[in-house]
Amino acid sequence: MSSSSLAKNAALTLIPMLAAITIVSQFFRTSIGVIAPELIHDLALSSAMLGLANGAFYIALGIAQIPVGILFDRIGTRRTVAWLTGLAVVGALWHAAAQSGTELVLARMLIGLGCGGSFMGAVMLSSRWFGGDRLSMVLSWVFSFSQIGTLLAATPLAFSAEMIGWRMTFVLTAAVTALTGALFYALVRDDPPGQPPVARQAESLRDIFGGLWAVWRTPGLGKVLAVHTFAYASQSTVLGLWAGPYLHDIHGLGAVGRGNVLLAMGAAQICGLLIFGPLDRLFNTRKWVIIAGGVLSVSILAALAALHQPPVWLAIGLMVGLCLVTTYSLVIVAHGRSLFPDHLAGRGITTVNIAQVIGCAFLPIATGIIVNAFPSSASGYDELGYRYAFGFIGLSLAAGLAIYATATDSKPKPAT
Repeated sequence: MSSSSLAKNAALTLIPMLAAITIVSQFFRTSIGVIAPELIHDLALSSAMLGLANGAFYIALGIAQIPVGILFDRIGTRRTVAWLTGLAVVGALWHAAAQSGTELVLARMLIGLGCGGSFMGAVMLSSRWFGGDRLSMVLSWVFSFSQIGTLLAATPLAFSAEMIGWRMTFVLTAAVTALTGALFYALVRDDPPGQPPVARQAESLRDIFGGLWAVWRTPGLGKVLAVHTFAYASQSTVLGLWAGPYLHDIHGLGAVGRGNVLLAMGAAQICGLLIFGPLDRLFNTRKWVIIAGGVLSVSILAALAALHQPPVWLAIGLMVGLCLVTTYSLVIVAHGRSLFPDHLAGRGITTVNIAQVIGCAFLPIATGIIVNAFPSSASGYDELGYRYAFGFIGLSLAAGLAIYATATDSKPKPAT
């Protein structure tokens, strides 16, 4: 078999495995939303504790990023991602056994650590195997497949929770996660066939911190981090945390009804990823694709904040639309990757990802405090609290977008 055939066959294995490992991570990211009312009841959670439980995943994800980036550069992506998956398995089992809000928070932190290399591992391997002006397009394929995890965390999770309970559902999830990690280790390779592996040398502590310092001094990094902090987080906070309770408290939707809406939101993400993926290559600009998606996202969040008890069809339409347009965040990842040389790629992309993780931890916690500041009743949280939360998310994203607007464009195709 020729080297080109080997490379093609290996790539056909690589993309499904990248999809599988990110599906698992995406499921865990959004798995609180549809069962939030049940968790609130069973574990006696306040809105602030619910927000903290959702944010805990991202806090741990953020803590993991710098060590994960170092491990990517030192031992490779394959081993790092596969080994971390074991922590996610333990965390999922703890999630299933949690008896209090504190245990739920700690379990989700462990899951977050276990998923700490999944998405950036996909970026690392995609840039190594494909790279160049194809990176955003390949990432759009992988990330769109990853949204299967969001879909599974919608109606299927709601149905499973009703049939066998959310605890047993997470036991089964732990088993699937363990199998996925084992297959990833067995089937994935860090380097394409026929290409020499990236040189990995033992580094002293001084070398490690020197590489991190080189990453942080990269021109233009701060402006990319500003928008990346809130781009994906704006969507994940709505989809993964507040959409379910909002639809329950304000519009009276049951578990399966909420699951169906979250399913539609996940499907919108898939469509959005496939739409945004090739746009930077088509228009040869990353900056203006990002700005366009950001402006649309802020507009939708402003509408959710401004409207008093909108009809259910309009509320659902706005939330589905938000999930469609916020997928421009994958273009931010490609912009961030373009800033770093290959020998700093692991530390570079995980540093970029820290910003996203900070936003994904900060917005749920902050909005949980906001919602908790308004009086609740037996029927749920106050509608004005939700509106202020949506408004806060929109203002945060607008601030990040304003800073990014001064950044230098990253063009996928160099000038000829």
